[in-house]
Amino acid sequence: MAIYRLLLLKNLRKKEVRQMLTELLDLINQRRQSPLRRLARTLTSWLEPIVMMWRTSKSNGPTEGFHTKMEMMTRRAYGFRNFQNYRLRVLTHCGWAVRRSAGIINRV
Repeated sequence: MAIYRLLLLKNLRKKEVRQMLTELLDLINQRRQSPLRRLARTLTSWLEPIVMMWRTSKSNGPTEGFHTKMEMMTRRAYGFRNFQNYRLRVLTHCGWAVRRSAGIINRV
């Protein structure tokens, strides 16, 4: 419950987040038989990066999606004759407008 409450508090300052996380991790570590102790060790080692990203709500999801589409196209293509064809196909699949005059060069 404490982790859930902490996640809802995106308006906290870094100092407050560090303090709350440290208290939570100390509470978990006090219990000898807790299955969460391993999680607490992991979170302790990542404490500073977690605190640094706390107030940022940015995601790299769009970048990952774009990269996945490019990988999928490369697998389907078995190699393009030139880079311009590959570039145009990536732009088209990702929803970017491509001029008709920039047509794809035929492989044959």
